[in-house]
Amino acid sequence: MKLEPMIDVRRAEDRYKTRIDWLDSKHSFSFGHHHDPRNTHHGLLLVNNDDVVDPGTGFDTHPHRDMEIVTWVLQGSLVHQDSTGHNGVIYPGLAQRMSAGRGILHSEKNDSWRLQGDAHRDPVHFVQMWVVPDERGIDPGYEQLEVDAELMSGALVPVASGMPEHDGASAIRIRNRYAALHAARLQPGQSVELPDAPFLHLFVPRGAVVLEGAGELATGDAVRFTATGGQRVTATEAAEVLVWEMHAAIAS
Repeated sequence: MKLEPMIDVRRAEDRYKTRIDWLDSKHSFSFGHHHDPRNTHHGLLLVNNDDVVDPGTGFDTHPHRDMEIVTWVLQGSLVHQDSTGHNGVIYPGLAQRMSAGRGILHSEKNDSWRLQGDAHRDPVHFVQMWVVPDERGIDPGYEQLEVDAELMSGALVPVASGMPEHDGASAIRIRNRYAALHAARLQPGQSVELPDAPFLHLFVPRGAVVLEGAGELATGDAVRFTATGGQRVTATEAAEVLVWEMHAAIAS
């Protein structure tokens, strides 16, 4: 089936929102009790949650299955613990992937002082993204990798990928050969060129940029691309961008 080229800008204020006493969460797609059958995914991406969690709180132990979950921290630190014995502190510049596979339990808390350091009162701000794996029922897994040095270049850096062309790159491996997550930290005036793919998802978790052909994007804005790519993204203030490159889509 031939895809029609499309650039679909989604503004931050139009996201679904979950606000409780310890959590401010904004969802790009249907999530939890927010369900819209017209907004369930783009390409292989099912979840793009923009979360702020208060200190000493977080997500208690809960299950996942058959999902590749990538977490990207923007500010603060997040403690991960899971039923396969992995635990650690995730912070800016550290990419993390959890493969839920045939089933895994995990928790995510803003309480790093329970493992190391002094108690603090800082919230943690992170983006969590879910893509489907190539196969169901695989072994659960976990990986994290420092990519801070690569991001200093201002280039668009692959930070999580299952695509064969990224073998050997400084990227955590996800279990989908048709998907890759790229990230860039941009100073004002710096720009990057988007990949060309059947499906792209651009998210601006902080800062402001200009997208060639579409105009200004502010913090929290996202763009869904279909059958297009190659546009330039230029920062108008210090910014980070997260870009999913996808060469397949979830079957309807």
